[in-house]
Amino acid sequence: MSTTKIVIIWSDAAKADLKFLHERILFKTKSLANSNNVKRDIIEASKKITFLEQYQVDEFLGDPYRRIIVRHFKIIYVPLNESTISILKIFDTYQSPEKLKK
Repeated sequence: MSTTKIVIIWSDAAKADLKFLHERILFKTKSLANSNNVKRDIIEASKKITFLEQYQVDEFLGDPYRRIIVRHFKIIYVPLNESTISILKIFDTYQSPEKLKK
């Protein structure tokens, strides 16, 4: 296991996904606390990455795409180099996985 701190870069698409999820949960539940908790859980999960191959290869996208499951959301990320990952997408697993490839 590497002792190098992993730098996490959020793509614009992933930031937009997180914002959309936050707004959608708030609209559906009418609970700002609930919406904030989901957002916080997703962000905190991404911060727990300590080495590049820590999480599973995404079964639908394949290598090099990896996934973290938080509640019913997938955080899709890809290593950029030995010390940097890019969060590419936050995906609601209630959707068809076909939408991941779009």
